[in-house]
Amino acid sequence: MLFLDVDGPLLPFGEDPQRAPRGTTSGSRLAQLTSEVGNRLAALPCELVWATTWEEEANSEIAPRIGLPRLPVVSWPEPTDQHKREDRWFGLCWKTRTLVNWADGRPFAWVDDEITDADREWVSKHHSGRALLHHVESYRGLADDDFTVLDRWCRTL
Repeated sequence: MLFLDVDGPLLPFGEDPQRAPRGTTSGSRLAQLTSEVGNRLAALPCELVWATTWEEEANSEIAPRIGLPRLPVVSWPEPTDQHKREDRWFGLCWKTRTLVNWADGRPFAWVDDEITDADREWVSKHHSGRALLHHVESYRGLADDDFTVLDRWCRTL
C-alpha cells in the first residue's frame, strides 16, 4: 500500500532554497499534473491510497488529470487533545497515527513532504509491519529517484 500526499509530492510548491523565487497559483500548479506521473504511480506494484487534505477531491480533481482511477481515501479523524499534545511533544506529523491505524499491521509506504525522523521512529515502534516513510521536498515534487526508491521497496515485499 502507498499512502500518497498531493501538495508537495504531486503539486510542488514553495521555493527551492538554491534558486530564485518563482510565482505559482493553484491553477498553474494543477496544470503541472501530467499523465506521466499517473502512469508511473500506476506501474508501482502496490495499492495507491490518497493520504491528503484533498480527501475525496483528490479523486475528482487529481486522479482524472493524471489518468488514475478512483482511489481509496484516508479520512482524517479529529485527534484527541492527548494525541495533539503527544504529537507536538514527539514532533510527529498530524497524519502519522491515522496512517498507522489505517495500515493495521500491513506493509506500507508513505510519500509526503511533512515526514520527519520523529515520524519514522514512531512508526517503527508502533507499526508491526514494514514501512517506508519517504520524504519529498515540497518545492520539487516526485522525481525519478523517488519512483526508483518506491518501486524497489514495493518489489522487496
